[in-house]
Amino acid sequence: MQWIYRPEPEQSAVTELATALQVPPLVARLLVQRGISSFEQARLFFRPALEDLHNPFLMRDMDAAVTRVEAALDQGERILVFGDYDVDGTTAVALMASYLQTRGGAVATYIPDRYTEGYGLSQAGIDFAADNEMGLIIALDCGVKALDHARYAASRSIDLIICDHHRPGPELPDAIAVLDPKREDCPYPYKELCGCGVGFKLIQALESRAGGDLQGLKPYLDLVATAIGADIVPITGENRILAYYGLEVINSHPRPGIRAMLQSRDKHRYEVSDLVFHIAPRINAAGRMRHGEDAVCLLMETDVRKAQQQAAAIDTLNASRREMEQTITEEALALIQAEGVQDRSATVVCRDHWHKGVIGIVASRLIEAHYRPTLVLTRSGGKLAGSARSVRGFDVYAALEACSDCLEQFGGHTYAAGLTLEPSRYEEFKARFEAEVAATIAPESLLPQLQIDMPLNLAQATPKFLRILRQFAPFGPGNPNPVFSAGPLHDTGYARAVGSDGAHLKLAVTQDDAGPFGGIGFGLASQLEYIKRGHAFEAAFSLEENHWQGRKEIQLKVKDIRPVSDD
Repeated sequence: MQWIYRPEPEQSAVTELATALQVPPLVARLLVQRGISSFEQARLFFRPALEDLHNPFLMRDMDAAVTRVEAALDQGERILVFGDYDVDGTTAVALMASYLQTRGGAVATYIPDRYTEGYGLSQAGIDFAADNEMGLIIALDCGVKALDHARYAASRSIDLIICDHHRPGPELPDAIAVLDPKREDCPYPYKELCGCGVGFKLIQALESRAGGDLQGLKPYLDLVATAIGADIVPITGENRILAYYGLEVINSHPRPGIRAMLQSRDKHRYEVSDLVFHIAPRINAAGRMRHGEDAVCLLMETDVRKAQQQAAAIDTLNASRREMEQTITEEALALIQAEGVQDRSATVVCRDHWHKGVIGIVASRLIEAHYRPTLVLTRSGGKLAGSARSVRGFDVYAALEACSDCLEQFGGHTYAAGLTLEPSRYEEFKARFEAEVAATIAPESLLPQLQIDMPLNLAQATPKFLRILRQFAPFGPGNPNPVFSAGPLHDTGYARAVGSDGAHLKLAVTQDDAGPFGGIGFGLASQLEYIKRGHAFEAAFSLEENHWQGRKEIQLKVKDIRPVSDD
C-alpha cells in the first residue's frame, strides 16, 4: 500500500488560523489541509447550523413541484411515493411518505421488485398508481433518465415529480418537475446531495411554504444521515450539516426502526461508520433478499415492539445475505485465478447462477483482493445484470458510457454503477470495457493508497487533542477521520492475533518515552511475526477513544504497518 502524505500547508496560514482560533498548530494544520483558513470557515465547520442550509427554491423546478404537491394535498388526491430499493431510495420514501402523512396526505409507497422490475421507475409501479386512482407520483433516488416511463405515466394521466441526484442524460424526462442539482441548468449551489437529501429539500420547501421552520423537520434527519452514509456522498457543505443533525437525532431520539437495528451495538455514541456498516447492510438486505418495502415499513413504524419484530426479521435476511456473499466471492476469486486475469487493468466476471442482490457487494470484495475497477454480472430475466465498483481516481461511469452502445441500460456514479445488456454482447462488452480502462486509468490508480495527514509523535496524542479531533466529525468522503503516522514504534510484548478467524492485530506500542498506547489493526494479523521479532516499525493510524471496563483510554486504530529504515 502506498502512503501518500497530504501537502504541507503554508506555515503562515497555519500560524494565523491557530492564533485566530486559539488552537494548537497541529489542529490548525489539519484545518488548513481541509480548506479551512479563516475564523468564519472554522465556525461553519465546528458549529454546523440548520440555518446555513440553502434555500430549497434555488433548485430548478422546485416551485412547480411544491405547487403540484400542495394541490394534491388540498384536493385530497392520492399520491404514490416511489423509490429505489437501496438505502438511499427506501429512506427517501420513508421520509417523504411520513412527512406527507403529517400534512394529511393520502399516501401509498412503492418500491420496485429488484428482480422482476429492476432499477428505477417501472411500468408496474405506474400501473399500480393508475389502477388505484393516484394522479401524482413522486419518484425518489431515480427517474432522471426515465424518458419512456415519464411518457407512459403521462399516457395514463399521472403527473410525475422526480427527485434524483444521478447524472442526467442529454434529455430530461417530461415531468411536472425534475429536481436534480446535477442538472446543467440547475443553479442550486450544492451538487452532492443524495436522493434522500433531494427529497428533504422538497419537504423543506413544502414546510417553508406552509409557514413552518427547519426545527420541525429535524426528526427526519436520522433518515437523511443514514442515506448520506450509505450512498458514500461527500460529507461536506450541506451534507455535513444534515449528517451532523441526523446523528444528533440518532443519538437522542431515533425513530423506532433505527433504534431497533442499533440495539445490538453496545456503544455510547453512534457515528457515520455505524450507519454504513450496521444500519445500511440491514436495510439493503431487505431489497436484496426479499423486498425493499420491508425496509420502508420498518423505517416508518411508530410502534416500538413491532419495529423490534421487523428488525429481527431483517437481521435474519442480512445473515443469509452475508453467507451468500461469501460463497459468491470465493467463486469469483477462483474464476479470476482460473482465467488468469488478475494482471489486467479491470476485473470482469460473470456467472448465471449468482444472486443479483449481492453482486455489488461482491464487486467491492474483489477490489479488496485485486485492486482495480470491477464488474460482476449475473443472468436476470433473460438479460445480464451487473454492478460496477471503482478505485480511487477512476470514473467507472465514464468508462461504461464509452461502451454504452453494447449496453441496454446503465446508470450510477463515479465509483459505483449498474448496467444491463444482452448475453450475446457480453464478450464484446467485456473486451471493450477492459480496453477502455487500460487506456484511461492512471497507473497510480491501480495501487491502493493510504492518505496520511501528517506525522505525529505519540507524546502529542493527548486527551485534549483527541477531544478537538472528535469535533471534526462527522467523518466520511470529503472529510475523513485524520490519519497520522508515527515511528519508530516498539512492541511491548503484547502483540497478538485476535478475532474469530485470527485476522486482526491487537498490540501495545511505545515511542521514545511516550506510551504504551493500545492499538487494533483490522486485517493486519499478517504483520504479527515481524513485530514479535522485536523489529521497530512505523504505523499509520487514526485516534479513537476506547471504553473498557469503565475506563477511557486513547487507542490507535492502525491502518497499516511498515518497517523503518533505522531498524
